[in-house]
Amino acid sequence: MAAITASMVGELRGKTDAPMMECKKALTEAGGDMAKAEELLRVKLGSKAGKAASRVTAEGVVTSFIDGDVGALLEVNCETDFVTKNDSFLALATAAVELIAKHNPADVEALGALAYSQDGFGPTLEDVRKGLIGKIGENMSFRRFKRFASGAKLASYLHGTRIGVVVEFEGDVTAAKDVAMHVAAMKPVALTSADVPAELIEKERSVAAGKAEEDRKVAEAAGKAVQPADIVAKRIEGGVQKYLKEVSLFNQSFVKNDKQTVEQMLKAAGTTVKSFTLYVVGEGIEKKVDDFAAEVAAQVAAAKQAS
Repeated sequence: MAAITASMVGELRGKTDAPMMECKKALTEAGGDMAKAEELLRVKLGSKAGKAASRVTAEGVVTSFIDGDVGALLEVNCETDFVTKNDSFLALATAAVELIAKHNPADVEALGALAYSQDGFGPTLEDVRKGLIGKIGENMSFRRFKRFASGAKLASYLHGTRIGVVVEFEGDVTAAKDVAMHVAAMKPVALTSADVPAELIEKERSVAAGKAEEDRKVAEAAGKAVQPADIVAKRIEGGVQKYLKEVSLFNQSFVKNDKQTVEQMLKAAGTTVKSFTLYVVGEGIEKKVDDFAAEVAAQVAAAKQAS
């Protein structure tokens, strides 16, 4: 039997996009015959992994793992909601978030290189990911993760599988878990008004200014008095300050008791929240919207041109 070299495995992997160990098994079974090994892989996995790699993964799950004062939050994406209920996909996500907490990978690529085997695929997490793409028939990807190891206490909350929150805190764990649930519901962008990113503030100021300008035009068209510039400026700034209170965690009304703010609730519980991290599945990913009518029209036009 011909010796199976690393370069042969690499060549086959490049042709098929199949996991490394699957390539090695196929080459061994084919006695080193590259063409036969490729055929064996096509039969076993098809060309699904290669074809799926370019498809949008806007669905998925968020999962967390906490062990003492070390933890992680991870978003794993797939193409359809159906796959989010697949046991193999969920096992991959669960294993990956634990690997993040225990091994502290620098990025998604380093995460994929960690040792892991599942469903007959391995020896790395990336090999398992590619193997499951071939097995399930959908693209899937590790989108983002965050590891927590600052020494602070950790609390997490998962709303189903689509929203996940991890809170770093000192004090009462029940209060911290309540905050994590609050963050999932109200989606603040920062702890305090001072922490809200400048670009978000400028965007809100621009919106308020645009609204003020629209009001001015309406007043002019109706022959009504136009507000002085200084009054308009105060209105704009007032709108910005209202926005800052609405999106900063400590200023928000607590979901379990709207008579007090989150800051007041935490003070009463003797608890300090140092940070929070919120992941929402697919947030910021542009989803493909199928236009069936346009697709049919395109197919008809193509058929006419062919004839």
